[in-house]
Amino acid sequence: MKKTNIAVLVSGGGTNLQALIDAEKAGIIRSGSIKLVVSNNKDAYALTRAKNNSIDTRVVLRRDYENSHDFEAALIGVLKEADIDMIVLAGFMSILSPDFITEFRDRMINVHPSLIPSFCGKGFYGLHVHEAALEYGVKVTGATVHFVNEIPDGGKIILQKAVEVQEGDTPEVLQRRVMEQAEWIILPQATEMVAAQLAERK
Repeated sequence: MKKTNIAVLVSGGGTNLQALIDAEKAGIIRSGSIKLVVSNNKDAYALTRAKNNSIDTRVVLRRDYENSHDFEAALIGVLKEADIDMIVLAGFMSILSPDFITEFRDRMINVHPSLIPSFCGKGFYGLHVHEAALEYGVKVTGATVHFVNEIPDGGKIILQKAVEVQEGDTPEVLQRRVMEQAEWIILPQATEMVAAQLAERK
């Protein structure tokens, strides 16, 4: 069976990218192959992680284009050139337009550091999510992998995993626990699930 060609879109450190790379090496992701890592930040450490694992990288900067439409057209061009079947958003700090989403409908997934529908949508990203969870006083949080649609964090849920909030947690400590106990586990699992479905259609 042909493998699904995966692109991972990143903006920062790439811890979730590393989890995906490790999962592919471990055979957790076996229906897909990470072919490309694309960043909208030339200094993203995720690019170094990709290069260290012999994965092709591209940098597409918003400031190099007159408008968002041209930026996304360049992004789509890079993805098509690499024959990409599936996109994983792993800390990609750019809201994608409905046109871009339509181009990759049901082939683009995202990981969010809460149990959707809690603490999600506009303004809920990074540490803000964990600050909100602690402020609200929830005893359980977690992570969600979902398909990407036109509503921020609004696409169909693929997998969720719960993580306990502990006494004395800071947003930073909680963020790390959610990554280790949820994100790095369910993102590779969900990637394999979607890659397997797409590979069957190839």
